[in-house]
Order: sequence, then structure tokens, then C-alpha cells
Amino acid sequence: MPKADSKNAGRFAYDGLDRVIHEKARLSVLTSLVAHPKGLVFGDLKQMCGLTDGNLSRHLQVLEEAGLIEIEKGYDHNRPQTVCRITSNGRRRYLDYLAVLEQVVRDAASAAKAGAAPPSLRRLKTV
Repeated sequence: MPKADSKNAGRFAYDGLDRVIHEKARLSVLTSLVAHPKGLVFGDLKQMCGLTDGNLSRHLQVLEEAGLIEIEKGYDHNRPQTVCRITSNGRRRYLDYLAVLEQVVRDAASAAKAGAAPPSLRRLKTV
């Protein structure tokens, strides 16, 4: 098996995959908020992301502590309402994360094209 040379050391480490964002539910929340820069009401965000109240609340807390989102609690027609918005820092970190993720996809596609598929995968292609 060939060894990696020193110029490629860490080539596939992808340190830019921000662990706060990389979690599936938080990625879903941030993607929803990027698509709605004026913010989303908690119930709408919950529905878009397919999360429970408690699960969404916990992920929002993590994102808020990281400075990626802001949460505004108020009232709409005398009913409590929570609105979540992505911060400018959150938008920047999200876009940085996407750039790294795009590199992962490019590297994976390049590696798949360069190498022959193992026999187990070749069988799958013919089915």
C-alpha cells in the first residue's frame, strides 16, 4: 500500500468542518435560517427541520451560545412568540463551512473517478 507523502499530510483532515454546524439538526436549522434572513418563528422552524420542541430548543441553545443565531422572545396578538435569526457571524461561518463541504465532495468525486471501484461495488453498479 503506498504511503502518503509529506506534501499531502492532512490533505483530507477537513478542519473547516465546524463541529457546531456539522451536526445534522443544527445544519438543518442554519440552512433554514439562511434561506429566511428575516428569521423564522419557532413553530415554523420546528416544522421545517422535522424536530420536536425539546430537540429544537436544545440545538437553538447551542447555536446561540456559539453566536451563530439570535433568539428574540416576544408576543404576537397577546400570544408568546419566539423568532430565530441567523447572525452575520453565523452566516459567515455557515458559508465557510459550505466551502469546506464542497471541497469534500470534489475530493470524493475525484478519488472515485481516479480509482477503480472495489469488486463489491462493481456488482452494485450492474444491478
